[in-house]
Amino acid sequence: MLDRRLITSLHVQTMRRAQLHPEHEPHVLFQASTIAAMVEGAYEGDVSFAELAEHGDFGIGTLNSLDGEMIALDGRFHRADADGHAAEVDAGELTPFAVMAWFEPSLDFGLMECLDRDALLAEVDRRVPPGTESCAIRVDGDFESMRARSIPRQSPPYRPLIEVLADQHVFELGAISGTMVGFRFPDYSEGLEVSGYHFHFISADRTRGGHVLGCRSAGVRVRVDFSNDLHVELPPGVDLAGAEVSESTSAALQRAQNRG
Repeated sequence: MLDRRLITSLHVQTMRRAQLHPEHEPHVLFQASTIAAMVEGAYEGDVSFAELAEHGDFGIGTLNSLDGEMIALDGRFHRADADGHAAEVDAGELTPFAVMAWFEPSLDFGLMECLDRDALLAEVDRRVPPGTESCAIRVDGDFESMRARSIPRQSPPYRPLIEVLADQHVFELGAISGTMVGFRFPDYSEGLEVSGYHFHFISADRTRGGHVLGCRSAGVRVRVDFSNDLHVELPPGVDLAGAEVSESTSAALQRAQNRG
């Protein structure tokens, strides 16, 4: 079963497709489906990007059939393909998994020194107030290096996510300016989400991007939006009570998220 703190501390509210309605609540996260459903190969969604735009202007996710990495920034949706090339997403496309927020940061600071991914995120951890269960994070600026990945479009019958991640495409974007878009979730959210940090990147000219595996900043601005509320849309056949992953699967997801 899911940790009770997931319901109490994170204030999780679930809804079905018929209950979806436009919402513009600050500091509330919206999620389409669960990572546990993705682990099992649920790569077809029923939420369009037009509908997703009603729940936030900032976020990350993917497209149906795991067709690339999605980055939502300033109200526009972008897809980074298997080679890291980015383009805008058509409003009629569907997503099987996404996390969104109306980005209204409560914390804003600069980091002018050169920092690798772990050191950068340690600076975020140091500044986030105790008791903050989850948050949306935007990092804008220059990077000496950016290591990213994306996943090729899959075809039915869909394989489990762990098998698909073994075929991910990893690429170096080099010295680049742009934005890291991401979220931090608590450890006990594993299964509903991938716990810890999850970032996607989009270049300043919106032509390159992907899931962030590693980076080295060279002067960035960091903004953080704190949230303890999460609204989850559950597609047909997906239930919050089934949002569980094994320890081995969780460990494999963390490796894929952070190191490729």
